[in-house]
Amino acid sequence: MNEARMTNKNFEEGERLDLFLEKTNEELKDLAPKERLEWGVRKFGSQFALTTSFGIQSSVLLHMIKSIQINNAEPKIIWVDTGYLPKETYQYAEQLINQFQLEVIVAQSNISPARMEAIEGKLWERNSLKDIERYNLLRKVIPLEDAFSNLKISCWASGVRSNQTDHRRKMHLIDKLKKRITLRPILEWTQKDIFYYMKEHNLPQHPLFMQGYSTVGDWHSSAPDSQKANGRKTRFGGLKQECGIHLSQDTDDQT
Repeated sequence: MNEARMTNKNFEEGERLDLFLEKTNEELKDLAPKERLEWGVRKFGSQFALTTSFGIQSSVLLHMIKSIQINNAEPKIIWVDTGYLPKETYQYAEQLINQFQLEVIVAQSNISPARMEAIEGKLWERNSLKDIERYNLLRKVIPLEDAFSNLKISCWASGVRSNQTDHRRKMHLIDKLKKRITLRPILEWTQKDIFYYMKEHNLPQHPLFMQGYSTVGDWHSSAPDSQKANGRKTRFGGLKQECGIHLSQDTDDQT
C-alpha cells in the first residue's frame, strides 16, 4: 500500500489506530518540528494539510512547511477566516502570503457575519458560554470541517502548544481528533522557542504583538496581556480559551 494515499479507512479498527498512534508518538518525539511536518507530508501526501490563523506564531509553521521539498509536494494550507479578524491580522496574512508565496485555501462560514448577527445577534456580547460555543461552531468549527471534507484531508497539522491551556497539556504529538488524525509539530515549544526561531529566520512579527498581544483571535474577543489575564485567558473575557477546533466534541472542556 502506498502510504501517501493512506486514508482513515485504513484505521477502521480502533485497536489498530491506537497502536499506530502510540508507535508514531514515540517516533515523533525524537524529531524536530520540521521533520514532523515532513513525516506528515510523506505519510499522507495530498490528504495532509496545515491549518493557520495568521496569528502571533503562525509564521513559524508556514516558514517550515514552505521549506519542505518532497517529490514536488505542495501541502495544503487552510486558513479559517471568521470574518471578524482584526485588520492587523488581514494585513499580516497578506504580508506572509506574499513573502512565502503561499497558496492558501480560505475556510469561511456559509453564513455571512451580517446575516449571523441579524438572526443570532452578537453572540460574543452576551457573556454566555453557550453563545460563545455557538459562535465558534458557526464561524470556525463547521467551516474547517467542511474544508477538510471537501479536500479529503486525513491528517492535519496545527500550531497547538501544550503550555497554552490546561486542555492542551493533555495532548500528544499525534492523536485522532473527530474524524481525522491531527499532528502537533511544535507541541512542546515555549514562547521563547517561537521568538528565537522567528529571530533566526528573520520572520516578521504580527503587528499586534508589539501592542502586548501574546495571542490574537477575533477583534471582539482578543485583548493584550495584562496583570489580570495573559495568553489564551484573554480570549472572550476569560470565559472560554478553546474555540472547539481542537476539542473532540464542540462542548468538551471549557479551557
